[in-house]
Amino acid sequence: MATLSYISTRGDAPPLAFGEALTAGLAVDGGLYLPQAWPALAPGEAAGLARRDYAGLAAAIVGRFTGDTLAPDRLAALTADAYGRFDHPAVAPLKQIGPGLWLMELFHGPTLAFKDYALQLVGRLFDEVLAADRRRVTIVGATSGDTGAAGMEACRGRDNIDVFILYPQGRVSDVQRRLMTTMDAPNVQALAIDGTFDDCQDLVKAMFADIAWRRRLALAAVNSINVARIVGQIVYYWWAALALGRAAGAVRFAVPTGNFGNVYAGYGARAMGLGVDRLTVATNANDILHRFLQTGRMTIAGVTETLSPAMDIQVSSNFERLLFDLLDRSGAAVADAMVQFRRTGDLPMEGPRLDRARALFHSHRADDETILATIAAVAAETGELIDPHTACAVAAVRAARAADPAATHVPEVVLACAHPAKFPDAVARAAGRRPALPERLGDLAERPERVVRLPNDLAVVQRYIAAHARAVRETA
Repeated sequence: MATLSYISTRGDAPPLAFGEALTAGLAVDGGLYLPQAWPALAPGEAAGLARRDYAGLAAAIVGRFTGDTLAPDRLAALTADAYGRFDHPAVAPLKQIGPGLWLMELFHGPTLAFKDYALQLVGRLFDEVLAADRRRVTIVGATSGDTGAAGMEACRGRDNIDVFILYPQGRVSDVQRRLMTTMDAPNVQALAIDGTFDDCQDLVKAMFADIAWRRRLALAAVNSINVARIVGQIVYYWWAALALGRAAGAVRFAVPTGNFGNVYAGYGARAMGLGVDRLTVATNANDILHRFLQTGRMTIAGVTETLSPAMDIQVSSNFERLLFDLLDRSGAAVADAMVQFRRTGDLPMEGPRLDRARALFHSHRADDETILATIAAVAAETGELIDPHTACAVAAVRAARAADPAATHVPEVVLACAHPAKFPDAVARAAGRRPALPERLGDLAERPERVVRLPNDLAVVQRYIAAHARAVRETA
């Protein structure tokens, strides 16, 4: 299979093959990698994938992106291993909760969040590429709650990888925190930062921007800035459409999102040929994406703490990948726009470009009161408990259908991105019953925690990581 090139959104970094883009994470020009051209699936090919299980579908979809980095049989072995440990035999089961409306449960992985669906495979891809090249990397990432545990779980115990995850102190749920801090593996560490998720993300971006330091530590990423994360998440969009018999028909998705990576994967699935009719960007009170789609201006505001903390974000990094297409794939235009955005906190968009975004992406904002009411309504009507993030997406669909009752003619899938037991207090407050963790995590609250608390200070964080990363000791 021919090698697919990956290019930077800012146009000033050399194209890379998949394995190189995987381990690079952020491009050296500060941009994000994406395929130079999206690999397309013809309708006949797509229909043939309906007979595959989740692991088999992942091998077929991801194989379109890996090119000759991995032999097909080896990739199939990795996907079988990655998804063989999920709690549900269907891996990503669909449950109907209304006319033409389904929940796709993306919380049956080891850390109970949708991030597992890409990262369980990405961790194995890292191992494969690094072993072949005989090198080691230092993964540094920021998390608003779920990426950290999923990335640590995917990489723990792997000889060629050290992982340092930054999370905002006091701004993730107890379960989210404990899934990171109770992980007993010497190569993974949780770092609690005094600040917000955006502060953590800015620290990570600054470390990647320090080219000399980045090379010395052989930095890599598991955040959704890593294009392999997007590739892994594209799979479940195809899975849902195929399960509903909609490989060639229209289907809609409602996606809880703060950093834009999860919903951008739906954009990637559509670019491959999936009949995505609409993608709904469901936000909480931190509604920078909703405000952009409503007003044509992306403006930074303060971060508000909410019941859906994984979406408590005001700088949506992955939006840059969509911006690249909206600006006619001009890296120079994207670089200029991002410089302006960082300088002024304002990124305007108007005319045909904004119209193109609005043609596919709809949006909705749900405050905490709406989130609680939606959890309560779904529990009363269906018996299902949903987490606060999923509730944002269900609320978005309900609002759209109230405005257009005929909308049920196109099937819609809500991405249920986290297990309700990760947010037991909010769910119990709304639904009157407390969701239980899976039995394998029943003792999570008693497990000893291991965490390092650091200030929101780049130099301090860099010194700590450099002192504990094995890649530094090998290259210093």
